Amino acid sequence: MNLLLLGRGKTGSLVAEVARQRGHQIQAVGSKENPACAALTPQALQVIDAVLDFTTPHTVLAHIEACVRAGKNMVVGTTGWHSEIERVKNLVIEQNSGFVFGANFSIGVNLFLDVARASAPALQYSYTGQIFERHHVHKKDAPSGTAMAIQRVISQALADKSTKEKHPDLEITSFREGEVVGMHEIVYESEADRIYLCHDAKSRQGFAEGAIRAAEWLKGKKGFYDFKDIWREL
Repeated sequence: MNLLLLGRGKTGSLVAEVARQRGHQIQAVGSKENPACAALTPQALQVIDAVLDFTTPHTVLAHIEACVRAGKNMVVGTTGWHSEIERVKNLVIEQNSGFVFGANFSIGVNLFLDVARASAPALQYSYTGQIFERHHVHKKDAPSGTAMAIQRVISQALADKSTKEKHPDLEITSFREGEVVGMHEIVYESEADRIYLCHDAKSRQGFAEGAIRAAEWLKGKKGFYDFKDIWREL
């Protein structure tokens, strides 16, 4: 595949490396080469099979609009824009494009979301809960998209059980420290004990591999997909 990567940061650089290892052609574009989406015109994207975005929350929506309107498939690993998710979904459907987004493209994190979902009934048995997330000092958004995804799956799991008792969303506490890749922890506490559930990323490798596999999976497809719903098919 001929891929275009938006973002030259640490994760983006690794995405490019993984893409080449898997036999793809990939070119990376940084913010200086893409003012006002200058690198995302229909003409510039003509030979591109898919665009991968690992940029920043304040630029990603403009990138999405330009690429989707050009009819290009996208894989978006940037977080901090999900309040606009319905608008983006409608645009993707309207333009008959293909789009995969994810709070996190790591297979391990998506397994952890399943663990989080299974743990939700603890809140029905006199436990209280909190979510803690730690990332490097350069991360732009807080709380992280992954922490909010954890919060969401726990709330949805309780709602799906149609319990009469209503539970507020778990509080998220964010830390920005050094070069921490990404740690997410759920802590449940009762008078009798504590339960600790934790995912700690040792490197960005899992994110990068998941993003490239998502682009491969998306080839020839149309529609709007959340990575957590499709990763088992990769």
